Amino acid sequence: VQLQASGGGLVQAGGSLVLSCAASVSGRTFSGYTVGWFRQAPGKEREFVAAIRWSGANTYYSAFVKGRFTISRDNPKNTVYLQMNSLKPEDTAVYYCATSRGVITSATMAANSYGYWGQGTQVTVSS
Repeated sequence: VQLQASGGGLVQAGGSLVLSCAASVSGRTFSGYTVGWFRQAPGKEREFVAAIRWSGANTYYSAFVKGRFTISRDNPKNTVYLQMNSLKPEDTAVYYCATSRGVITSATMAANSYGYWGQGTQVTVSS
């Protein structure tokens, strides 16, 4: 599985961005893969942002983005989106998407639950 994250950029506080994570699964379907977004700011550890089950029926958010970010997926396109609204300077980070099959619910927010990672896309929010 290969992941390509895109959509990052520079935005003013209060603005919006949409990140995309396109998956290449070597001719197989994206079925069964949970996709998560994580972020890492300079000098900080990587932290969970949001995740979505392959069916799209179950989504998970960290407390600091809930109500502002929305994760969704388009399985025929093998793509997951992260709509980010009301961005704050503290949202500045490199955002990574990750995926794996068989991610159990209790471990959805753990980075080590995901075996495949994209290269990251920079999001910078100016004040």
